[in-house]
Amino acid sequence: MKEKAKAMLLASFASDSLALGVHWIYNTNVIDKKFGRVEHLVKPIKQSYHKTKDKGEFTHYGDQTLVLLESIALNQGFDLKNFAREWQDFLQDYTGYIDQATKTTLANFQSGQNESSAGSHSTDLGGAARIAPLVYYYADDLGTLVAGARAQTAMTHNHPDVIATAEFFARATYQVLNGSSPIAALESVVKEDFCQNTPLGHWVAEGLESSGQDTREAILAFGQMCEIEAAFPATIHLIAKYEDNFKNALVEDAMAGGDSAARGLLAGMMLGAYHGLNAIPQDWLTDMTQYQRISDLIGRLD
Repeated sequence: MKEKAKAMLLASFASDSLALGVHWIYNTNVIDKKFGRVEHLVKPIKQSYHKTKDKGEFTHYGDQTLVLLESIALNQGFDLKNFAREWQDFLQDYTGYIDQATKTTLANFQSGQNESSAGSHSTDLGGAARIAPLVYYYADDLGTLVAGARAQTAMTHNHPDVIATAEFFARATYQVLNGSSPIAALESVVKEDFCQNTPLGHWVAEGLESSGQDTREAILAFGQMCEIEAAFPATIHLIAKYEDNFKNALVEDAMAGGDSAARGLLAGMMLGAYHGLNAIPQDWLTDMTQYQRISDLIGRLD
């Protein structure tokens, strides 16, 4: 399982780095014109939200995922209080984009709230998308994994649907690491652990039903934006449509525009767990700025 878990973690990071160059470009014609087919890591354009970033770096989602991985390695496990302190320290001199959920959470910390109460009420998928380091470390402890995924999400995105999303993908990826296919895991988790007659249950069903559609059309119909009611079913679409093709899943995610980074962190996590390291294009790893750092942290956790 360790090799699959390593692939899961690296795939999640690589997916964010792949999305960086075109992240939050909503007009897919602009992606086609300026980038062509995004099959390699690329630098954001000057008009990007990520204009301070270079090829191979992460979006603010990936950067915060790395803070979580470093926190787990430093503390030999997840501790919410330590993570909250390290997350705030990291953002003090951060030169990348800071989204509204992060700004709100930082302001709440500064006003005296603690790690259990400071979270924004954002419905963005990004808060739930950082969980791959937790899945790696607690790959044989589902209960602790679920608790950690919920806690790290609530720290910045204290909305019940976003917190439930983190639990959902943690459980589904856990099943994949234990031998399930991604689609079977999605279906199993929503049936066994979540009521199907809820927004989350409906989003899973919608995503699965869309797997026969063109990806750009499906994601445009769901919505390319960050909010979970759009980004969740879009992520399910990517996992279901490209269950057998890791690379195409993440390339088509980038080509679909909008919040491709949050979608990619989760889709890459699940599909990486399923396909293993050989499925990740080698240049997605070697061109990733933090690849050696991540590899060293994985070594500290083993």
